[in-house]
Amino acid sequence: MTIKVGIIGGGQLAAMMAIASKPQELDISIAVQAQGLDDPAVTWAEKIILGKVDDAKATAELAQYVDVITFENEFVDLEKLQVLADAGTKFIPSLQTLEPLLDKYTQRSYLQEHGIPVPKFSAITTAADLSTQPISFPLVLKARRNGYDGQGTRIVNSEAELRDAWHSMGKVPALVEEKVDFVVELAVMIARSSTGECLTYPVVETHQLNQVCTHVIAPARINQAIATQAQEIAKAIVTNLDAVGIFGIEYFLTADGKVSVNEIAPRTHNSGHYTIEACHTSQFEQLLRIVTYNSLGDISMRSPVAVMVNLLGYENVESEYVDIRHQLEKLPNCSVHWYGKNISRIGRKLGHVTVLMENYENIEQTISTINAIWQP
Repeated sequence: MTIKVGIIGGGQLAAMMAIASKPQELDISIAVQAQGLDDPAVTWAEKIILGKVDDAKATAELAQYVDVITFENEFVDLEKLQVLADAGTKFIPSLQTLEPLLDKYTQRSYLQEHGIPVPKFSAITTAADLSTQPISFPLVLKARRNGYDGQGTRIVNSEAELRDAWHSMGKVPALVEEKVDFVVELAVMIARSSTGECLTYPVVETHQLNQVCTHVIAPARINQAIATQAQEIAKAIVTNLDAVGIFGIEYFLTADGKVSVNEIAPRTHNSGHYTIEACHTSQFEQLLRIVTYNSLGDISMRSPVAVMVNLLGYENVESEYVDIRHQLEKLPNCSVHWYGKNISRIGRKLGHVTVLMENYENIEQTISTINAIWQP
């Protein structure tokens, strides 16, 4: 019997989940709540409901069609969704799991209360908080809700800069946190089923430019003790939450070998895109297995090493970059994923490239080659 899965959101994460649903043995039909007919997931879904991600009326319509609903991003209105949950709509992850995670200050507080290492932080609610906050400069200012890919995040060096940055954000509820002097940023995808079965994918390196991920290296070039530390923290988080779903957890690694949590994404995540080719079960198939109550799939890697490079917009034009994509496809062991966005904006994620490798020896050259082709 076909299971109908709804996804709130119609972007590339929803599209890749819809693509992962196509194997017949899964017997899944995908419906998406998309903002517009040009959203990436519209091409792949069997049913389209038009509406923004926080449009509860659209979600109510989606709920009438599907057996279970999951999420592409965190920009939802939990209070409105709770009305649907009370009426019997099944959400995975549950709204109870999402509640402490959607607001960055609440998320930080929850982690701290459960003994999970996080950077020092403080809330910014009023203008008075700007001068009384206890974090030393330089620090990081973050909007508590709806930030992504560096949006809603500023590094500031003085109280005057902090005030200007907060005003430019629209004086929204925010938090400040210490600017961690890290040696590398790490991430791990972790899957937990309704039976409590838990699997952690390899810990990966994530490399950023202006708070936007440029590339991911899997597995991370760290010792096993640090990898185990990151994986155990991830297990503790999802166990404390009694969470069901897949979660992307980002970390800072400092020179003394300590790992602290940067952010938790209660969904599939950019740092897990490498799993499509590099792992026996991708993060997208894994989430579909979870929401349809199948056993978790094999997370082992198909190759010793993989690198994923994001294809970020570097100009404001209308283009599908067909010739450039064809050049990328000619690289050895290279898979090109294009998200179907024909309008490029600076910093916009237009696609990604994954290359499977035998070792780390030529990994920096591979990244440079991809970037040189992408941005000639």
